Amino acid sequence: MARVDGSGHDGCVFRSRPVSFSAAGWRTGLPVVLIAGALLPAMVELAADARPPRRPVPVAAAAAPAADGPPVRVLLRQGDSLEITAASGALRLSDGSGRPVLEVPAWRRLRLALRPAAVVAVVEGAQGAEPPRVLPLAPLWLEPLTQGERPSEAMVALGEQRYRGRLYLRPDGERLQAINVIGVESYLPSVVGSEMPATWPLPALMAQAVAARTYALGQRRPSAPFDLKATVASQVYRGVSAETASTREAVARTRGEVLTYGDALINAVFHSSSGGATENSGEIWSRQLPYLVSVPDFDQRSPVRQWEQRYEPEQLRRAFPETDGVRGIEVLAKSSTGRIRRARIIGPAGALELSGPELRQRLGLRSTMASFQFLPTAAPVVGVPLFAPAAAGSIQGAVGAAGRNDDPPAVAAPSLLVSGRGFGHGVGMSQWGAYGLALKGQGHRQILSHYYPGARLTSWPPR
Repeated sequence: MARVDGSGHDGCVFRSRPVSFSAAGWRTGLPVVLIAGALLPAMVELAADARPPRRPVPVAAAAAPAADGPPVRVLLRQGDSLEITAASGALRLSDGSGRPVLEVPAWRRLRLALRPAAVVAVVEGAQGAEPPRVLPLAPLWLEPLTQGERPSEAMVALGEQRYRGRLYLRPDGERLQAINVIGVESYLPSVVGSEMPATWPLPALMAQAVAARTYALGQRRPSAPFDLKATVASQVYRGVSAETASTREAVARTRGEVLTYGDALINAVFHSSSGGATENSGEIWSRQLPYLVSVPDFDQRSPVRQWEQRYEPEQLRRAFPETDGVRGIEVLAKSSTGRIRRARIIGPAGALELSGPELRQRLGLRSTMASFQFLPTAAPVVGVPLFAPAAAGSIQGAVGAAGRNDDPPAVAAPSLLVSGRGFGHGVGMSQWGAYGLALKGQGHRQILSHYYPGARLTSWPPR
């Protein structure tokens, strides 16, 4: 879930993930004093907006918690090779039965490469590489030799990121998957810091921790190779680098707290900013859930509460090759809060009907709460016929005014100005709204009860 869209959190659970800040919300919307960087395309978190929801997971079905909470399995990376560093001490590589295969001394690098019917392991260090070890094509475990410290304090580094817990290395076709197996309470400080600015008020961070915990536990699938991804496809998880004192405190103060409805964990979706009112889940997804209903948002401080994006003709031709660009957009259906559900794209080469999320993905829009205006451009496009006046409820581009000659005049392909509100799908908790309520003195319980009405804040597992 994106997620303060995102994302996300495609980044929490009603879809397969929440959409949150990390799904292009807060990283693209905060003042420069809080973050650096230009706006990122919203397309990174849009593909899953229309995914069907998963069924609620009964709380009682989960396994007993470990010291750091029940384990979750997070897919960190996959490819034909992996580079892993012993970041806090020696590492041990074992086969699927637990038999040690090799050890990696502290601060040495282990390279694993997938070959036909084998995995090749090479340990590198300051003096060069050791002879390669050819291992059977089978799952492997890589874990720190903790030497007495808590397992959550030992770390491995994958690429530039450090992670707590163990790595499960799983061949998957032509790829080798690195899956972090970690207790949920050790996983969450990084997620909170990846999904929401760590400088925000503690009640907002605590609300994010509860939503992220609920989502993570609801995604556990013992029959699947992993439960979550480390990207906006689930919840953003950047390992130790995203942890701060405030995110660890937010997780510690809410330890074990989850949101339930009946006897099941809720689909705790969240997004960056709704633009004034959150959305009913049933109006944009396949099911209406009783706790995912439209409520007023408190995202007045959000820099993406209102926005504009302009598209030039060439950008529109690339986004809509089927119609060779855009001359008009007809909105066919909207939700009760004004989000586009279906639209028709009209271009020189024909028309194309899309869902709201599909339109958002094509254009990289921040949300589907949008309106359209076509603006004249200077460059003429010779021989493009004029369109008939738009039907009621549609928005057509004015491509020129001409007399009734038999030959169409030269006209300029119009630019498109999109005016919109909010960032993300708009369902569930608004992260900028959580920020606004926290500034008003509301605690995390009040924030969660506002955005998930009817859900119950309880301890996990049930007593």
